[in-house]
Amino acid sequence: MNTNELNLHPLTLTEDAAIAAIIRTNLEHHGLNLPGTVYFDPELDHLSRFYGAQPGKRGYFILKDEQGAVLGGVGYAEFDGFPNCAELQKLYLTDAAKGHGTGRKLMEFIMGAAHQAGYQALYLETHTNLDAAVHLYEKLGFQQIDKPACVRHSTMNRFFIKKF
Repeated sequence: MNTNELNLHPLTLTEDAAIAAIIRTNLEHHGLNLPGTVYFDPELDHLSRFYGAQPGKRGYFILKDEQGAVLGGVGYAEFDGFPNCAELQKLYLTDAAKGHGTGRKLMEFIMGAAHQAGYQALYLETHTNLDAAVHLYEKLGFQQIDKPACVRHSTMNRFFIKKF
């Protein structure tokens, strides 16, 4: 897979099912198809509706291959736990897209998108089972913090923030 130029665009209604399936498959693989994870979020099957409801404050972007198949996605939305802070949301890739630096490129892209939207920091929550993701976040300068009071996904056990 060529990752020099990412084929990213804002999520559309026609891609909702594909990205929901990628997210669920990843969570199942890591034993995180549990209550208190995004796996059971009511909006998971309709992400385009959620992210499209407040353009400029939220965004979700789909990665496709040259043939138009969905390889993954990443998003951000407002986070009330800290002032002027967005939350990194739902960075998931197919197995075919992993291991090529794609996750890092998506992270760099979404950090820029959140900053451009006016946010001054990016928060994320994850789980110890997602060790490759945790390693990437630390490598990109995210600092581990204590669990914020307003955490929605109660099963998550690692919390990070990066100020721009």
